[in-house]
Amino acid sequence: MTEATRPATWRVVIAFILDLFISFFIFGFIIASITGDTTEGGFELNGLPAIILFALVIAYMVGMPRIGGRIFQRLFKAI
Repeated sequence: MTEATRPATWRVVIAFILDLFISFFIFGFIIASITGDTTEGGFELNGLPAIILFALVIAYMVGMPRIGGRIFQRLFKAI
């Protein structure tokens, strides 16, 4: 990739941060719903559900660019 075709650094950073937050909240809510760890303010995961959440977030952040890109990576054209 040449310098002219690379996306701006701010786009890459913002897309990464937004993808990290959205994946954390979506996966966290799904796991909390399954395990019954939802609260009035959202969810609270401890132990194995928290480890599963972090594993899913890491898998999403590493795996999705290999098969087409993460959600905000594509929206910000940071790929």
